Amino acid sequence: MKKRLSLTAFILIVLFSSSALAADKWEIDSAHSGIMFEVKHIFSAIRGYFSDFEADIRFDKNDLENSMFNFTVKTDSINTGIGKRDNHLRSGDFFDTGKYPEMEFKSTEIKHVKEGEYILEGNMRVKDVTKKVSFKAEFLGSREHPLQKGTMVAGFETAFQIDRLNYNVGSGKFYELGVVGDKVDVLISFETTKQ
Repeated sequence: MKKRLSLTAFILIVLFSSSALAADKWEIDSAHSGIMFEVKHIFSAIRGYFSDFEADIRFDKNDLENSMFNFTVKTDSINTGIGKRDNHLRSGDFFDTGKYPEMEFKSTEIKHVKEGEYILEGNMRVKDVTKKVSFKAEFLGSREHPLQKGTMVAGFETAFQIDRLNYNVGSGKFYELGVVGDKVDVLISFETTKQ
């Protein structure tokens, strides 16, 4: 009887501790979220986006230690509005989506800068390269969803720049020819609901 009580007490303690350590979970509203990018082609700016992505967002501004932003992107969901170009981007010349179907970011630390502004530190993996990165992120606020009574909605956004050549996305050939730029501007905007 004592063993059974002890086991029950242990399970309750573990469950309580786990829930106490977990920051609020926010689920992406995919219809109102996006991962967009922009890169130079000779003189023009080419814009595109990835349509297939998922994220594990746990955020509490009063509990940053247990907050996190992890997201995964399906590389073959790239879309620049031109099928021939998108297929080229999926090929071995760039993302090689058959071999590397996903890219991901996993946060390791979240630092508060000022009201609504944070620094996200973590590991970004693209193709066979993983690098430590750090960029600013905004918590746009939270409120009751205007169309879903009793549901909280929150917004998160970040914009940063990466060098695609550092992640083996395309060789230097296209950059040296002056066709495709090496720097890529990324904008990630998430609208989320609290679970």
